[in-house]
Formats: sequence, structure tokens, C-alpha cells
Amino acid sequence: MNILFFILLSLLLIVFQTVVFPCFPGFVQCFDLLIIDVLFLSLISSHFSIIFAIVIIGCIMDSISGVPFCYHIFSYLWIYIIVNIVKQLLFQRSIIFIFIISVASVLIQQVLLLFSVFVNHGTNTFQLVDLGLLIKQVFWGFIFIPPSIWLINVFWQNWIFITKRMQKQITQKYRE
Repeated sequence: MNILFFILLSLLLIVFQTVVFPCFPGFVQCFDLLIIDVLFLSLISSHFSIIFAIVIIGCIMDSISGVPFCYHIFSYLWIYIIVNIVKQLLFQRSIIFIFIISVASVLIQQVLLLFSVFVNHGTNTFQLVDLGLLIKQVFWGFIFIPPSIWLINVFWQNWIFITKRMQKQITQKYRE
């Protein structure tokens, strides 16, 4: 049942990123919302099956975005690896930790995008880089990712409670 929750969460974030947020002028070039999903998965589990889920999420985003293929997969995997390394060293439920990984996650994606642009077009394109957009995305990531992770955690705990209660009701019904 947890898989269904994360599928629905991923689809909801994709719809918000591709359909809802572009309608608002301040959110036209928002940070990648699926970073929230990847961070939440990284925080709740260290199991290797999460890597498979992250690769699938990355494939979906790579297929609907205009960036080079494997960009999202690669950035999501780096975010997962860095979060798992850092959470072993620090207390992972700390709000400071969440803020730091939020900013670091957005920066990882932006650095990888800049690197791919420089590889394809050379260093002459540095003048074309929009640093204002980079700063805006880091700012919005700093503001929105921590509360989003907290909210998703609340929904996930409620999801677990509801599904366990439904399973108990179903097993009691079949025992009768």
C-alpha cells in the first residue's frame, strides 16, 4: 500500500509542476518538485529498492522535460546518495538538516544542468546563464521543501493508519 501512496504522490507533484504552477507567474520556472519526493524517500528509507523507485521517477521526468536524458535520474541518485551519507553523520530529524539538504538538492540539480550546458556548448555560454533564476529556485526550495516534507510525512502517517485499519476490517470480515 505504501507503493500506491508514493505513486500517487509522484503523479500529484508531476501534475503540479507541469500543469498547475506554470499558470502562476511567480512559479513559472519553479524548482523541480520531485526533489521533495526523492528527499522524502531518502529520509524514510535506506533500502536499495528506493534506488529503483528513484530511477523510475527520474525516467518519468526525463521523458517529459526538455533536458538531456538521464539528467533527472543522475541528479536524483546524487541527492539520494548525499542524503544517505549525511544522515548517518547528523540527526536526520533536525530542521536544520532538512533546510540544508533542501538547498543542496536544488543546487545539485542546477550544477548538473550548468555542467551539461558547458559540456555541450563550451564555457562561452557562461554569460547566458541566468544566475537570478538559480538564486530564485534555491530560495523557493529553501522555503517550500521543508514544509512539504513535513506535510507529506503527516499524509503518509495517516495513509498508514487508514490502510492498517482497512486491512483489519477486511480480515475480520473474512474470518466471520
